[in-house]
Amino acid sequence: MNTETIMQCMRASFADTPFPLVVQRLAGAGVTHYRADLMKLRNTYYDAGAGAFDETMPLADAPAVAVGFDRDTVAATVKAIQQKQIGYAEFLRRIMGAGCASYEVFFGGRKAVYVGRDGDTYVEPFPAPPAQ
Repeated sequence: MNTETIMQCMRASFADTPFPLVVQRLAGAGVTHYRADLMKLRNTYYDAGAGAFDETMPLADAPAVAVGFDRDTVAATVKAIQQKQIGYAEFLRRIMGAGCASYEVFFGGRKAVYVGRDGDTYVEPFPAPPAQ
């Protein structure tokens, strides 16, 4: 994995670079999936083997993760960031307020899985990148 590119992607995410572009760059850096731990504010990136790389999320004014998981609010927040109504930092704050304790993005499976403290989930599929 190219850790320098991964760190650049974290900065790009907080600069509101669109998700598909970040995923494409991460995949090019050897990442197959990643997990965002919103309780610890850390991302862990994984490659196709046993490699992993951890990075702290630079989220200012992070709220506590709510106890209850509000699937509808998580889904609405995903739609809001997809429609560029909010940026990544606000996205994180809103899903944390809706009880999302972590989420995992699977590049090969083309989905993001949002998980609450009690194991409730919301799954959001995402399209394959356009052919170049």
